[in-house]
Amino acid sequence: MKQTIALVDDDRNILTSLSIALEKEGFNIQTYLDGESALIGLSRNPPDLAVIDVKMPRMDGEELLKKLRKKTSMPVIFLTSKDEEVDELLGLKLGADDFVKKSGGFSTKVLIERIRVQLRKKDNNLEDNRNIISHGKLKLDPSQLECEWDGKQLPDKLTTTEFLIVMELAKRPGIIKERSQLMDVAYREDTDIEDRTIDSHVKRIRKKFKKVDNNFSAIETRYGSGYRWNVK
Repeated sequence: MKQTIALVDDDRNILTSLSIALEKEGFNIQTYLDGESALIGLSRNPPDLAVIDVKMPRMDGEELLKKLRKKTSMPVIFLTSKDEEVDELLGLKLGADDFVKKSGGFSTKVLIERIRVQLRKKDNNLEDNRNIISHGKLKLDPSQLECEWDGKQLPDKLTTTEFLIVMELAKRPGIIKERSQLMDVAYREDTDIEDRTIDSHVKRIRKKFKKVDNNFSAIETRYGSGYRWNVK
């Protein structure tokens, strides 16, 4: 079955060129020219992955992602024309799974490979991890990417990347996982991911858990080493 990719960008030329390239790769394509129409369309017909431009009229990419993350954990790749690191970190905090920059020579081939990485990550998670994982107050359902804490669903769903990080830590409670190990599990490919990327993901994960338990402290930072799931 063909997988569906949603493209959200106010530049018609980019939409056209990306649509042609992705259709040649065997994908079905949905296109939207602004965040407002995309929110409606993506909610009614969820794709397998969305590629979203950051700067758009009627609702920018960051606001669109905020709203999407309340409903879905589907992979999202941001397209950005900015080079500042702060923009990438902000996107990660909002729940983006990856970034591709338009500036400096935009490469359709790079974007397609990043899309394939995210889809493989999603598929591998569903195929390899079908059993429910429970540890203390935590309950994970890998087949649905569902997470509960103390019997309550997280109000903001974990993204696929965040889910994989939590699952890796929870599978071996008390064992320190280095950032490089978490990067390998969460990304499965070399995509120029740095330590601060994992730190940003963990910070966002903690915020999501604290919405149902303000005293959440199960993810422990081991300075100079990495993170571990607290056995207490």
